[in-house]
Amino acid sequence: MLVGFGYDVHRLVEGRPLILGGVEVPFAQGLDGHSDADVLLHALMDALLGAAGLRDIGHYFPPNDPAYKDADSLKLLEAVVGLLAAEGYRPVNVDMSLLAERPKIGPHVEQMRAKISAVLGLAPRRVGIKATTNEGLGFVGEGLGMAAYAVALLEDIRG
Repeated sequence: MLVGFGYDVHRLVEGRPLILGGVEVPFAQGLDGHSDADVLLHALMDALLGAAGLRDIGHYFPPNDPAYKDADSLKLLEAVVGLLAAEGYRPVNVDMSLLAERPKIGPHVEQMRAKISAVLGLAPRRVGIKATTNEGLGFVGEGLGMAAYAVALLEDIRG
């Protein structure tokens, strides 16, 4: 068994949809980034890659590569799962925490879990998604951006 940790952060901006955990969440602002800027999935991908001893998502999906402009992070997650399989690993469970003052993501968590678990080949109960505020402190607390943490457990399936 191998454990990985991931972190990501993105600034909130006008004129972009807010995509979290592969789900469009109704909100007046979205996250700024080259891809869809899904902060939850970016943290998750880094956790998965780190557990396998691979490089970070910027290596595999460079932010200056036009191929990844506005890319769907669920598709990028599929590619990461393929990289893991090629190395002889499969996810066992994952857990993510979103840091954001608003919006509330509770109504969207089950849809996020369903999408992520389908890509990872896991039962939804093996995909943890939580959210917390920053109690008004720092850039997250001021509503300027969002951050996410993730941990992943992989199994070596090479025998």
